[in-house]
Amino acid sequence: MKIRCDRERLTSAFQLAASVISTRSPKDILQNVKVEAGDKGLILMASGPEAGVRIELPDVEVETAGKALFHVDRVGRVLRESSDEQLDIETKDSNLFVRGRYAEIRIPTSNPDEYPTIAGFSEESYHEINGRVFREMVRRTAFATDQESARFALGGVLFEMVDDVVQAVATDGRRLAHVVGSGVSVGGHRVEGNTTIVPTKSLVLMERSVHDDDETINMAVKGNEVQLRSSNCTINARLVEGRFPNWRQVIPERQDSTRIEINAGPFLAAIRQAAVVADKETRGLDMVFSDGTLLMTASHAEQGESRVELPIEYAGEKISVKLDYRFIMDFLKVLDPETRFTLDIESPKAPAIMRTDDGYTYLVMPMALE
Repeated sequence: MKIRCDRERLTSAFQLAASVISTRSPKDILQNVKVEAGDKGLILMASGPEAGVRIELPDVEVETAGKALFHVDRVGRVLRESSDEQLDIETKDSNLFVRGRYAEIRIPTSNPDEYPTIAGFSEESYHEINGRVFREMVRRTAFATDQESARFALGGVLFEMVDDVVQAVATDGRRLAHVVGSGVSVGGHRVEGNTTIVPTKSLVLMERSVHDDDETINMAVKGNEVQLRSSNCTINARLVEGRFPNWRQVIPERQDSTRIEINAGPFLAAIRQAAVVADKETRGLDMVFSDGTLLMTASHAEQGESRVELPIEYAGEKISVKLDYRFIMDFLKVLDPETRFTLDIESPKAPAIMRTDDGYTYLVMPMALE
């Protein structure tokens, strides 16, 4: 194999592929990215414990077709440290040569035929989803999963895809994020129930593979696997084993609760100020909503006290609630600062519910008031 390529484009594709690889893999050969050079450019393939990825990189000058293994650590460092715009890469006698304008690096390499091949997208039944919609759905749910829980089903995002409606749900048992988006079912693709749970790490990788907000991605679920295709990348991931909680029972239907319209940007700034002295273990922030004002207070025996007021559009009776400021900040960070949302509060003991006009619902369990 002998190629000449743009270093930045190769580095970006290489890092995306390498992100699925586990450093604890018992097989040394899986510490590599497989690269195939042909008439259409390069194909990069990587296999990890949760997912496999296949990336197409066109517009690469291929002088001699072939295939090789690029070691994740050693080749990765060469690509990152090089300052060349173009690199010449060649395999010869079980060695990989990377040449720039002033440098030449030789790295021993293994037999690429021993590395597993990652198949391209092959499903005829799938959902088409706008790239921007998909990215927003991932950003608004992935943070609410639980990577430490023994309940494996909480370590991913549940997807339901029926007709032109796509829903994503995530929870760690103390909060829940739910997003409704749109899509197009192709070939009768339909996914319901509580078992289509995409691992968080794989889902974030899928989101990273979508570079253009206007492109259309294809997402298919078959058996215990999910497959996603973007413009130049295919990702195959195993679903999380287990059953997702019945999230529809968690989000209550309320009639007599208090609903307050708030701007995300100013609310986030105020919480950051109030949380400076909050207890780092309990993370509790007391919030009192009264006539035209939200008062947030926190205190710590050693760190001091905070008292922050935020003007709000509210003229009802005083209502108090104590919430984990970290959970509220997570919600606000994925919104544009100018976004207005509705905060729904029923009592100090009932969940606080936040909703936007574009189909995003976020629920947080309250903490006990002192």
